Amino acid sequence: MRPTAPLILLVAAAVAAGTLTGCGSGSGSDKDTVKVAFIKDTNAKVTVRDDYIRLVARQFEKNNPGKKVRLIPIQASENDYYAKIQQMMRSPRTAPDLVYEDTFLVNSDIKAGLLRPLDAQVKSWADWRQFEPAAKAAARGQDGKTYGVPDGTDTRGLWFNKKIFRRAGLPANWRPRTWDEVLAAARTIKKKVPGVIPLNVFTGKGAGEAAVMQGFEMLLYGTGRDPLYDPAAKKWVTGSKGFRDSLTFIDTVYKEGLGPEVSDALSPNIQTNVAAELLPEEKLAIDLDGSWLGQQWQKTGGGNPWPQWSTTLGQAPFPTRHGGPPGTVSLAGGWTWSVPQRAQQPDLAWKLIQTFQSKANALEWCVRGAQISVRKDVATDPRYLKSVPGIGFFTSLVKVSRFRPALPEYPKVAAAIGEAMEAVTADDSSPAEAAKDYDEGLGSIVDGRTVARP
Repeated sequence: MRPTAPLILLVAAAVAAGTLTGCGSGSGSDKDTVKVAFIKDTNAKVTVRDDYIRLVARQFEKNNPGKKVRLIPIQASENDYYAKIQQMMRSPRTAPDLVYEDTFLVNSDIKAGLLRPLDAQVKSWADWRQFEPAAKAAARGQDGKTYGVPDGTDTRGLWFNKKIFRRAGLPANWRPRTWDEVLAAARTIKKKVPGVIPLNVFTGKGAGEAAVMQGFEMLLYGTGRDPLYDPAAKKWVTGSKGFRDSLTFIDTVYKEGLGPEVSDALSPNIQTNVAAELLPEEKLAIDLDGSWLGQQWQKTGGGNPWPQWSTTLGQAPFPTRHGGPPGTVSLAGGWTWSVPQRAQQPDLAWKLIQTFQSKANALEWCVRGAQISVRKDVATDPRYLKSVPGIGFFTSLVKVSRFRPALPEYPKVAAAIGEAMEAVTADDSSPAEAAKDYDEGLGSIVDGRTVARP
């Protein structure tokens, strides 16, 4: 994606801000300084990731006298962050030495020549044996090489407010078995608890992967029908009934007034609004969201302390459409620490990755960030097992979790799905029309490698 002029200015501003506020000092070409770019929450009060990264940076500087870490926090929506780091990585002048990379971007960034393989480094690193195979695969390119070290994974399910459920006459141990039961609960809440948003399902272009991954794909992979990509045929799927059914669910939520106001739902700030306002202010009954939400409400660094969240909110798996096997569905994702191809200090960057992903620091991040561990030794640690209410529930979803197609075309495919969702949510297109538009545009995105599944 080619950034607009304002976006390029924003990238420059983010780099400049990092050089002023980062930990450590030194110029971009300083052989003793390692530059680290990472996403900062759009809610400025949420500093969980910032605090953790500063902690590790100070530790690194202490253990490596004379070396400095310069932090480049980029406060942006996820879509804007992706565009900014890609722009930064294209030039040796602006490329960080270490970048926080969403796993779904790994293959597209490899294809663009933006990342370095790390096979030689991980081969001689004893800790690499502790990483789960699925986590390693998430950072592996189509060429079989490793391009990052993951720092955790996540799963997705339903968060619901037990107090609102009580007022609506719904059970505190709610476990919907089908999509219809999810919608039925939302309709009951709308009728019996006016003034409360019954159900949030992220949608549209503004929410980016929050909409595509934990909205649309949670639905699609619960239809029991065609996925986005057929690995046997090595082609992307068109004409899928599951695709249309998933858009129909989105259409139902917003056409019946079960979700947020459409203008709010399509805002890039919807994720922040849900976590910082709608859930803690008890204005939202059901939220289809990620395992990490608890980090927002912690006393330290969460930005929105909400001590009651662990007793107010319940969690439930998201069901398959008609309750067919395996009965529930989840999507798993995560982020990696990667070294850009044009990094000026790649050796220092690798050394810093090892510091980030020592057992002690990996445990610290999982506890602070409400992450699901990708290290076996962390996953069995008593501190991890007691870290966040609900961690056991969300960890249990790993076994039913699906993954996004780890292919270079996926980011552009995801953008097209976001457009289809937005068209339906805004009532600009019917689900069938939006699906048809997606099918017609998909061929040009994936060079004609499509297969019809009517």
